[in-house]
Amino acid sequence: MLNMAAGLARLGDLAQHPVVATLAKAFADAGRDLAVVGGPVRDALLGRATHDLDFTTDAQPDEILAIVTPVSSTQWDIGRAFGTIGARVQGEQVEITTYRADSYDGVTRKPVVAFGDSLEGDLTRRDFTVNAMALRVPEVRLVDPTGGVEDLVAGILRTPIDPAVSFGDDPLRMLRAARFAAQLGFDVEEGTRAAIEKLRGTLEIVSAERVQSEIVRMMQTTDPVRGIRVLVDTGLSDEFLPEIAAMKLEVDEHHHHKDVFEHSLTVLQQAIDLERQRHPDAEPDVALRIAALLHDIGKPRTRKLEPGGAVSFYHHDVVGSRMAKKRLQKLKFDTATIQTVGKLIELHLRFFGYAEGAWTDSAVRRYVRDAGDELERLHILTRADVTTRNQRKARRLATAYDDIEARIAELREREEVDAIRPDLDGNQIQQVLGITPGPEVGKAYKFLLELRLDEGPLGEEEAEKRLLLWWSEQS
Repeated sequence: MLNMAAGLARLGDLAQHPVVATLAKAFADAGRDLAVVGGPVRDALLGRATHDLDFTTDAQPDEILAIVTPVSSTQWDIGRAFGTIGARVQGEQVEITTYRADSYDGVTRKPVVAFGDSLEGDLTRRDFTVNAMALRVPEVRLVDPTGGVEDLVAGILRTPIDPAVSFGDDPLRMLRAARFAAQLGFDVEEGTRAAIEKLRGTLEIVSAERVQSEIVRMMQTTDPVRGIRVLVDTGLSDEFLPEIAAMKLEVDEHHHHKDVFEHSLTVLQQAIDLERQRHPDAEPDVALRIAALLHDIGKPRTRKLEPGGAVSFYHHDVVGSRMAKKRLQKLKFDTATIQTVGKLIELHLRFFGYAEGAWTDSAVRRYVRDAGDELERLHILTRADVTTRNQRKARRLATAYDDIEARIAELREREEVDAIRPDLDGNQIQQVLGITPGPEVGKAYKFLLELRLDEGPLGEEEAEKRLLLWWSEQS
């Protein structure tokens, strides 16, 4: 439960933050109001780490720029038309925005900018009550016109005004509800949830880039599973990622879970846990987390009822990879993320052949070669994909993966298994065979690569012998 006494003390600490204190004095000396607003205030009350500092003021953009210039090393006014001036103060990036009273046209989702005349009016136009609090500085006074503190105590997300109006102004706020549920561990208030269910179709007017940004931010939180449940339960995910909810209808092939959807959420959570164990200081791996969530989206499309009541999902890895890449392209994800997610989904079943019987060194080399730069992510995803409640089977699979990782480490000590190339390059192939660049060089390169994968390093002399023998057979 929120300790208000401790929270208010932390607000005092926030007011004394060097950046806050510097700006508070500058605006006070200019006869203007200033308040820290939104996330920093919420997080201070919750005892969470405060990151980006946002401010609001009664000063107009030109005046904001004049006030901050003497106390900042850099300024930028790219958001001037919307009342926002950015600056770097004592090494930290901040944004200061004039009180706003804007609304949206309901078609393009572009704001019609109108500057407001009060802090309270500015706060009521924000997304949720827990983000609609401000700390006036330098006097250190909490301003909470919509009951944000009460909602912090209750652990709920509620819009400051009628949710139909709030979401009508900006439909992306519906997606933010899921993100903040994941970030804060809060529940979406009943009326707010009902409005999302009713208005979810209006998300279509929001650009794919903005939707994608919210997905990424949600996947970076400590509990994205919670946010995903909000998206699916309200039907909002159907508007931009319908493949997730589609998995709820399918029975998992191993009959370990009620449906593929629940299995996928378990895999996502286990992948996050493994990610933190193996790389505790790394940033959240969004590509890995998306791959974990979507690794089985090919199952509904490949589902087949077999004799005796069995269910199969043949080639759901390949089908799912194509589906995921197509969906991420529509959401305007970057090429690197799309390729990573696609490769992980396509390869996520490969390991289970190893669990059935030890591979040759050749098979291990090919596993490493096919995974490429995604090998560590594939390790995590494959381990996370074990959700059986049969402890004996779980131990067997864990032991098998320990073994394959040990085999890969041993091969790395003996040879450059992560960058497998033939013993001869293209120029050497041409010299040995006495040929010029063309398709034959490519065929010879492929032949030597297969030898390298099958037998390990041969050395140039042996490779030349094998190449010449192969060439004579081709002739």
